[in-house]
Amino acid sequence: MSASTGCLLYTSPSPRDRQKSRTWLSWTARGGGAPLAGVDNPRAYLVRVAVNHALRRRAVISRRRETYVGPWLPDPLVGADPGTAEDPALRSESVSLAMLVVLESLTPLERAVFVLGEVFGYPHAEIAEIIDRSPAAVRQLAHRAREHVHARRPRYEAHPRVRREATERFVRAALGGDIAELMEVLAPDVTAWTDAGGKRRRASLRPVHGRDKVTRLLTAGRGGPDRPVWRYRRVNGDDAAVLFDGDAPFAVLVLDLTPEGDRVRGIYVVANPDKLAHLPAARDDRWGAGQE
Repeated sequence: MSASTGCLLYTSPSPRDRQKSRTWLSWTARGGGAPLAGVDNPRAYLVRVAVNHALRRRAVISRRRETYVGPWLPDPLVGADPGTAEDPALRSESVSLAMLVVLESLTPLERAVFVLGEVFGYPHAEIAEIIDRSPAAVRQLAHRAREHVHARRPRYEAHPRVRREATERFVRAALGGDIAELMEVLAPDVTAWTDAGGKRRRASLRPVHGRDKVTRLLTAGRGGPDRPVWRYRRVNGDDAAVLFDGDAPFAVLVLDLTPEGDRVRGIYVVANPDKLAHLPAARDDRWGAGQE
């Protein structure tokens, strides 16, 4: 059973090892990994344990978000350089930040049914047993979740090379304050989210919608590094940029592109220092050569 099952349910990839540990502890507490009386299907039992842990964790996160300052985004899962081969296990557990934001708008049960059915391929009958609902209720939940996700996420995605070029073009324009270039690369209905948790001065406290407003936000120079350094990496499987203020991580920037890959329709900036604490310093050899 993949630990990503639970992580996707509460849309935070970074605690996937903790989710795996909780599931294993629940299993060992029952019988030390040996066959258990009354458990005919250990795989289904373990998935049910993971789902229940994830839903409880989800409730805790929801309560914390009630007092969170500004927009909330999932913790970024930073992977290898886009020019190198990533760990296949990491790729399999990576879901784009944009998709995680969409999943965040589903109810907990809709999210559980969607992840188990669409991502991991569980049949409705088995999902019904896992979440203690009837197969008819699961089919209804699955239908609502699919309609909601497909309305906000296209089935077609641009080629990785196109996404990388668009990311580099956007970063150059944003850091250089090139208004004309930004107006060209941004989609008219673009939205920018900045998750700073109230810990970065002048960070926007609500999503910013529309090309003109987002351009003003990006070129205002509000509280950013004086001499930004960045490294291109994959974040949740998407091309992204990690920005540094001197040697310290300052923000992770992820773009959501139009299906053609030629315009930016979503900008996700994770700048909360607590969510960046796991990243190495800019001079760390693991980053390789960067740009300033």
